[in-house]
Amino acid sequence: METGQLVAALAAGVQSDRVLFREQDTAPYECDGLTMFKAKPKVVVLPETRDEVCHVLKTCKALGVPVVARGAGTGLSGGALPHADGVLLVMAKFSRILEIDEDARIARVEPGVRNLAISEAVSHLDLYYAPDPSSQIACSIGGNIAENSGGVHCLKYGLTVHNVLSVTVALDDGSIVTVGSDALDSAGYDLLALTIGSEGLLAVVLEVTVRLLPKPEEMRVVMAAFDDVTKAGDSVGNIIAAGIIPAGLEMMDGPAVAAVEDFVKAGYPLDAEALLLCEVDGTKEEVADELARVEAILKESGATMLRVATNEEERLLFWKGRKSAFPAVGRISPDYYCMDGTIPRKHLSLVLRRMREMSERYGLRCANVFHAGDGNLHPLILFDANDPDEVKRAEDFGAEILELSVEVGGTITGEHGVGIEKINEMCVQFSSDELTQFHTVKAAFDPTGILNPGKAVPTLNRCAEFGKMHIHHGQMPHPELERF
Repeated sequence: METGQLVAALAAGVQSDRVLFREQDTAPYECDGLTMFKAKPKVVVLPETRDEVCHVLKTCKALGVPVVARGAGTGLSGGALPHADGVLLVMAKFSRILEIDEDARIARVEPGVRNLAISEAVSHLDLYYAPDPSSQIACSIGGNIAENSGGVHCLKYGLTVHNVLSVTVALDDGSIVTVGSDALDSAGYDLLALTIGSEGLLAVVLEVTVRLLPKPEEMRVVMAAFDDVTKAGDSVGNIIAAGIIPAGLEMMDGPAVAAVEDFVKAGYPLDAEALLLCEVDGTKEEVADELARVEAILKESGATMLRVATNEEERLLFWKGRKSAFPAVGRISPDYYCMDGTIPRKHLSLVLRRMREMSERYGLRCANVFHAGDGNLHPLILFDANDPDEVKRAEDFGAEILELSVEVGGTITGEHGVGIEKINEMCVQFSSDELTQFHTVKAAFDPTGILNPGKAVPTLNRCAEFGKMHIHHGQMPHPELERF
């Protein structure tokens, strides 16, 4: 369809200065946080009301025009990559906190509200919103819903899906429905869990009711250094096996530690091959007991140094280092490719060794930061986007990491989503019958397929082509796996 016709149709229900189509206006939206994939949208719309969102959806469905919803654009899988022939529906203006109910411990917010803003708004009530992705200062709650985001404290307090009670969404035809409820459960199919993590393929988020938690009486974090990544990996399993579920259990390898310490000056030891941050929270008595047990386990696991934060300022500094890992690595390389796979904890040491082998084979540096407690890996592959060969090697390196995750019994994503980045690896993880069921669910919500097409769930034809041109790295179990 001609751009002018589409703009006129959209402007019939949205103020014309919020319907952007000139190249200089649409260029800033050509990608999300994954800059390896770019596409300029035909039109960008910035709605301010529900009626405007519904008008855009009705118009696009009638005209057969694709619609991609976008929040803050901090996603790392290309989930908000625009469609070159479609409309990019930017929900940034939906940024109000609508209600805070201290007694019920809930907040109703619009999808453009920043993750951290929720906790800031209820801090005076000694409440907070638990999911805390590293981008929480910027990422929006609507994007968190799309990707089922987690964060450093998801081990104990869960992902987005565990902290949201209801979501109001607009469907492909502009109709509005609410899934979930303010109660602990609701009748019928669990459409709330289906919606969260659906990456914009099923509906557009308009409103979210989140669960708020009371701030713990005390929080203490211990930093442990190791001279070997295997020892650090094994210590993670040892802590969980002891029946301890820390509030956060994060790990960084030597290259990540060096990059972060140079950037943040968090007091990380530069001679460490691996660094572990373990936070315990609860009552003073609970924290004292768990902290003593964790320290003992870390010593037995081979920690070369233990340091407990002495005050709240130092605790926050320890965590600032971990949450600054991505920008820190960005200072030492022209570009980096952030992966997101999840593995069983028992294979952590093996996977780290295999990734080091891959790094040497592909000739690319790799810094590892990850949510060690739940096995969610975030390898950062360093490369130069101006070198096509390095780009290709980075993509192949990343794909092999994801396939290794599947090989050891894990999955290709933990919290970043599939988007466009991992769509080929979906062919590795799921059978054709399983993918067909995914498409059936998609069709039930969006029969004409206008919502975020070409993302998350590959077609069977795409998988067939992928299979023809691809040698699957994990067809035969690696010898090291035989002992597990």
